[in-house]
Order: sequence, then C-alpha cells, then structure tokens
Amino acid sequence: MRDEILAIPVDYGREIQIYSGVARLSGKIWARAVHPGQGKSTTVFLIVHPTSNFLGHYALEPFAERGYAAVGLTTRYLGNDTSLLFENCVLDVAAAIRELKRRGFEKVVLIGNSGGGGLASLYQSQAENPTITGAPGGGGPDLTAADLPPADELVLLMAHPGRAQVYTEWLDPAITDEADPFKRDASLDMFDSSNGPPYSAQFVAEYRAAQVARSARIRAQITDRLESLEASENPVQDFAFVVHGTCADPRFLDLTLDPSDRETGTLWGDAWTANFAPSSLGRYASARSWLSQWSLADSQGHGPTHLPHVKAPVLVVYGTADQAAFPSHARQLYDAVHHSDRAIVALAGANHYFIGQPDHVKTAVDTIVDWTRDHD
Repeated sequence: MRDEILAIPVDYGREIQIYSGVARLSGKIWARAVHPGQGKSTTVFLIVHPTSNFLGHYALEPFAERGYAAVGLTTRYLGNDTSLLFENCVLDVAAAIRELKRRGFEKVVLIGNSGGGGLASLYQSQAENPTITGAPGGGGPDLTAADLPPADELVLLMAHPGRAQVYTEWLDPAITDEADPFKRDASLDMFDSSNGPPYSAQFVAEYRAAQVARSARIRAQITDRLESLEASENPVQDFAFVVHGTCADPRFLDLTLDPSDRETGTLWGDAWTANFAPSSLGRYASARSWLSQWSLADSQGHGPTHLPHVKAPVLVVYGTADQAAFPSHARQLYDAVHHSDRAIVALAGANHYFIGQPDHVKTAVDTIVDWTRDHD
C-alpha cells in the first residue's frame, strides 16, 4: 500500500469562521489517500464527515487491500464545529471530488460516515439538482452557482439522518433555564428514576414534544438576538453561546425503544456524564452555525430531505449494536430514496466505531466493494 497526503485547494471566502489564520491563508483542506500496493485503481472511495478527522479512518487500509484507492477527507472545520456551516462543507466535498477527478479517477464513491450521512446526502442532491442559495442564518455560499461534480454512487455507513435531527432527539427537555442545566423539570427528566426506564409511551411522547419545543425556544432566542445585533448602531453578524444537556435520548437507557443489540449508554460513556460534559455534541456554537447544523427547523443537512432527489445508486450500511445511529435511522435513510437502485445491509452486532470488531470492518468494506462492483 502507498500513503499520500492530498492538499486540496479551496476558497475560504472573506468571512472568518475558523480561528487559525495559517489554515485560512493556506487555501487548502487536507485528505489522506491510501492506494493499493499493485496496479492503479480507477475507482476511489471518498469518506466524509462535517468535522471529524478521517485521515486515520479505519476503512482506508482495508479498501486498499481490496485493490481500491480510498480517501479520508477533513473539511475546513476539522475538529471544531463551533462556526460550521453545512453549506461550506458542501464546497469542501466538491473540491475533493474535483481533485480526485483531476488525478484520473473515473469513478468516485462518496461515503457519508456517521454524521457524514447528512452531508453526503446534501452534497449529492445539490450536485445533481442545486437549489440552495445560502445558509439559513444569512451568508454562506450560493450552491446553485458552485461547481459541484456529482459522485457516481452514494454509501451511508453507520449514518444517522442528520445533525439537527439527532441533536433534537438528544436535547434534554428537563432543562428549564438555558443558563443553569441543573434547574430541571422532574416530569420531563429521563434521569429521574420515577419516570423509568423503562419509559411509558406517554412519557416518551411528551418527552419528544418537549425536545422539539426546547429546540424552538433556542432558535427563537438566537434569531431575536441576531436581529437586534444586526440592527444595532454597531452591527454584529454572529455571536457565540453554550447549549447544555445535549446527550439525553431515552434510547440510551431504555433498550426497548428502537430495539437493537446495543448496550445502554452513549458513545462517550454513561448518559448523565455525557449530557453535561464540555466535549459533548453541539455544546458550543455560533448563532449562524447553530441554525445551519443544529436547528431542526432550518438545517439543510438532513439526509431524508435530500435523498428523494438523488438519482445515483444508494447503499445504507448500519450496525445493530450502534449506540448513536439506530435501526430506525437507517430505515429513514433507505426509505427516503425514491428509486429502485438502493440497498440496505445490517451488520449484526456491529457498534458505531467497530471498536474491537476488526471482522466487522472487513465485512463492511467487503459489502461496499461488492455492491460497487455490481455497478461497474
């Protein structure tokens, strides 16, 4: 196998959305390509996520061992999604595909892994039929005027429908004061043993409605503040804030909900700790970024919204022991594809990151390669 670091040209624009001037001024994003040891692959697997570092992705070497080139992409928001705009991530994926085509690859298979599922679906729909002219909070790129080469096939691997949906499903509705997450409504507290687990159908219904309501309250606070700041004597286009309690999905504690082979808890340990940890999902955000990636009412990075417009073949691969992307998520993605060239594959017992499961990594890669070969 041969390793290569790719420096991919991108236009960061005039807005400062990442702190590092060195990164912005370089005019590049980075990716790692792993090539097979012998021969030249004309097909490349491009693995994407809005913010994760995929330079060391677990599937890169296994793809190369099967005779295919594989690329793990990092977007401009590598490791820091506080100011992330989904719409800019689309430009980064486009830059990567253009670079791969320039290097002579004839077929690009776009793999949206985990939170990359929403991004990959958004990208492919806009590449095939661009409709988005800006970001929800204002600004952002006009995708109808961008150069977005479509991928040839789309794979959604251990993916959830999108960041805004998962974020809302994980919001803690027991929080009554955004400034103090420990002021709590006991009737909506999944950590209050009087409510469960197991949780009643009525509790879950009220809980889900309260999560949507909390999302709407946060959104209203954001939009009101943005409007007042933009109208002030010294206009401000964005501001930062904290959202507490973002890891409180009842499915983390009640395995009868969306039943699967998963264990209780989260990807980051027990749910109570993860719910308040500084490193948890969407803890810090700018106003415009929150609208773009976390707002249920506004985010454009929602797979099931875009997949009906995708004409490329789609494969959904999910694990039955996944603690973050549940079976119902995989089904939502699969059902959203409106053509017949689609497939869904369950990996029995596979967890989200295939931790301690090298055989599942091999099975996942074999599944994707065999499906791709069927489309040659």
